[in-house]
Amino acid sequence: MPGPRERPATDEGGSRWSLSPAVTAAAIVATVCLVAAFVMSRLELVLVAAPLLLAAVIGWSSRPETAASRSSVAIVGDDTDGRVRVDAVAEAEGRVDGVHVRIRRSDREPEDAVVTPGFARRLRLRVAVSHSGPQRILVIAARGIGPDAAWVGDPGRPAVAERVVRPKAQRVRSLPLPARLLGLTGGHDSTRPGDGGEFRDIDRFRPGDRLRRIDWKATARLAQRPGELYVRRTTATSDAAVQLVVDARDDVPGAVAGWAAPYPRPGATSLDLAREAAFSLAEAYAGASDRVGFDDLSDARRALPPRAGARHLSRVLRAVELTTAHGAATERARAPRLAQGAVVYVMSTFLDEQATRLALTWRAAGHRVVVVDVLPPRSVDELAARERLALRIVDLERGLRLDRLRAAGAELLVWSSPDRDAVLRRLETPRRRP
Repeated sequence: MPGPRERPATDEGGSRWSLSPAVTAAAIVATVCLVAAFVMSRLELVLVAAPLLLAAVIGWSSRPETAASRSSVAIVGDDTDGRVRVDAVAEAEGRVDGVHVRIRRSDREPEDAVVTPGFARRLRLRVAVSHSGPQRILVIAARGIGPDAAWVGDPGRPAVAERVVRPKAQRVRSLPLPARLLGLTGGHDSTRPGDGGEFRDIDRFRPGDRLRRIDWKATARLAQRPGELYVRRTTATSDAAVQLVVDARDDVPGAVAGWAAPYPRPGATSLDLAREAAFSLAEAYAGASDRVGFDDLSDARRALPPRAGARHLSRVLRAVELTTAHGAATERARAPRLAQGAVVYVMSTFLDEQATRLALTWRAAGHRVVVVDVLPPRSVDELAARERLALRIVDLERGLRLDRLRAAGAELLVWSSPDRDAVLRRLETPRRRP
């Protein structure tokens, strides 16, 4: 797992203090009471205003000289339960009684805490990481609180701890292949004759055949005249071109009520499943000496053509790790170009038309297309009646898109399904028959 990118920060120009609302309210109430006492000739209002006015004056006179605050975070390790251990430091210069710390985590709303200056210098946090990809593990901002909380300083620049969390690779035992293998070398048996594959047939010796392939037993059995020789022919081995296409324009969780929430909820999201699927398939195909490419529908600049080799595999895996939701459904003017005879994996939720349109275009061009449904198992417990009705309409539109893909010859794979391995075996079997 790559290391974090830490950004300890200091508020370089933060020397401004602000009166707390309590001191301001005390001064306003004291002024109102004094005016009312003068107008109404009521001595008891003066007794009420005097301590408030005295507190406001004392608070005003206790203004600290500096208000510089700084914070820093550092990821020190990982726990076995999926949590990250973080050391944080929050400091405020000057004569302060406390430090106001605001903590933002990746999967929940900001949390505020007021701690002593000594405790703020040795914060120890354990943050749960439930998603893969680039994310902000922790964001901490601090500001000083003056004596008696009469003054508060401006918050310093927040410190950010970021990490790229690698998806967990699943073991893929079956690999669907293209209808025709066009590569010259590899680990799969093709339909053309050559060296390195399984037995094909027995045929007469022709110019170009190697002498070591002569089958003397077949020659003794089949030869009709002197000098006639028979050779044992095998199939050639070849590699496959695989293009992994991830639809990273949106990222939806399993709880439908959280589709529009500002903070992601715990649990796998659609982009978590897409990263996991792309990561697992890339490692499996590369392990079979196939050429693997990557494309992100939300950013055409991240496309990688299918190639072989450990170095290219590292680039593909890194591109998968860095895939993140862009939040905008940008349309491609034209379909990305693919290698000839490639098998295409389109990983999407299919909640809109673009992924469907591109998959149909690639299928019409003769590519074998496997559409990978990465929508997580959904929960509708928190939806109102009209929201459930809207979800039914979305489901009908999504079902029609998947039906169009199947009718065009694309094959469906639900990544979160418990029958995923069985579906992959079924997709692999017909393509291995000669």
